[in-house]
Amino acid sequence: MSLLKIALMGNPALARRAAEIPDPSAASIRRLAANMVETTLDADGVGLAAPQVHVPVRLIVFQAPDEEGKAEENDPAVAPLSVLINPEIEVLGPETEGAWEGCLSLPGLRGFVVRPAHIRYRGFDLEGKPIAREARGLHARVVQHETDHLDGVLYPQRIRDLRQFIFESEAKHWAAQGQSPS
Repeated sequence: MSLLKIALMGNPALARRAAEIPDPSAASIRRLAANMVETTLDADGVGLAAPQVHVPVRLIVFQAPDEEGKAEENDPAVAPLSVLINPEIEVLGPETEGAWEGCLSLPGLRGFVVRPAHIRYRGFDLEGKPIAREARGLHARVVQHETDHLDGVLYPQRIRDLRQFIFESEAKHWAAQGQSPS
């Protein structure tokens, strides 16, 4: 396995729709997923999409542990380290949640993004077997964030008020007002 170079905002690799993967169980896809997992963990991230590592295919890796670093399979708010190929998202209700997001392709920045609070996602694992899960909380947010990358969308495009697009170094000012951008 090896660490992959992460594309930064402005790189054309992040602005295009990624291609469907015809064979999720292909050896090249397994290698890519393994390298993406290693890269995500090395960067202390919660997710990574293939276009972020200059590969224009519909593959994401993500995790959404609870506050203690655990993930129960039956809890829609958390997720273990997962690989999802050719994801599709279905919004399961009108409720939304806003939270501060960051991205490995925008180091040092945070933005307040409102997203659907409850989703169902579908896709395939590395064996080509179907995956279908409901998600809420961080789990729902990270899947939506990473899937956006597959469509050439970065989280700043989802920020409603650009006063809430900040450098992490300025987060202390938001915390002083009772709003945490972390």
